[in-house]
Amino acid sequence: MYQSPRWVRPLAIAAAVFGVATIFSGGMALFGGAAAKAAVGDAVPLVLWFNFLAGFFYVIGAFALWKSACWAQKIAWLIALCTVLVFAILIAMAVTGTPFEWRTVGAMTLRSGFWLAIAIALSRAADNTP
Repeated sequence: MYQSPRWVRPLAIAAAVFGVATIFSGGMALFGGAAAKAAVGDAVPLVLWFNFLAGFFYVIGAFALWKSACWAQKIAWLIALCTVLVFAILIAMAVTGTPFEWRTVGAMTLRSGFWLAIAIALSRAADNTP
């Protein structure tokens, strides 16, 4: 355990809320009734499943941030890089004609940016630690 910057705990709360919201919305889209599934539109199953499962990692990452665990930086990078990879797959699928929702592009941009920012910030904070 290390002494984390003051911004880590508020970010941990945001990550936890983001994770729970992701699990809830993904769960509704995957396991909800016909109306919930219809509201999803042209969801790409790979992306939908990835985001649902990633929500659990968001919560684990939030816990690591909150506890200032030494592995918080690693899980932030894991989430960020996997999200960017799935986003790239979504883009490739869209370019080749797979139907998709533009809101998914927005959501993936937000998710990628959020976790990349956390990973980069944690890396910089670790570099500045004596």
